[in-house]
Amino acid sequence: MTRHEMRQNALLLIFMRNFNKGEVDEMIATAQECEMVEVNDQVLALFSGVEEKKDWLDTEISKYLVGWSISRISKVSLSVLRIAMYEIFFCEDIDTDIAISEAVKLAQEYSLKDDVSFVNGVLSSVAKELKK
Repeated sequence: MTRHEMRQNALLLIFMRNFNKGEVDEMIATAQECEMVEVNDQVLALFSGVEEKKDWLDTEISKYLVGWSISRISKVSLSVLRIAMYEIFFCEDIDTDIAISEAVKLAQEYSLKDDVSFVNGVLSSVAKELKK
């Protein structure tokens, strides 16, 4: 599985988690049974990391929203932003530019055109702030 495919599978789990507040293990098992996602250790690590840091990630994302609130962001875009922010702040082996590029690719695949620009704009603001 490529890193992009790993991110795609983690994105699907993170997106599903927005609507399923039950047991994580049951949600993952159901997704696997339905063949919606391919789950390996990397997918689980990314999903678990985002799930564990979700409140912190949302607080950080909120800092870069101009005229928006977390509740107004589409669930797909929010899931993509959570992955990118997690990779930027907690994955030392992933360069910020790569995390942003991958997030934009995910947004292009799974969301609307306006959402792609939105995701790119938020993450570009994060990158600019980090370079200061």
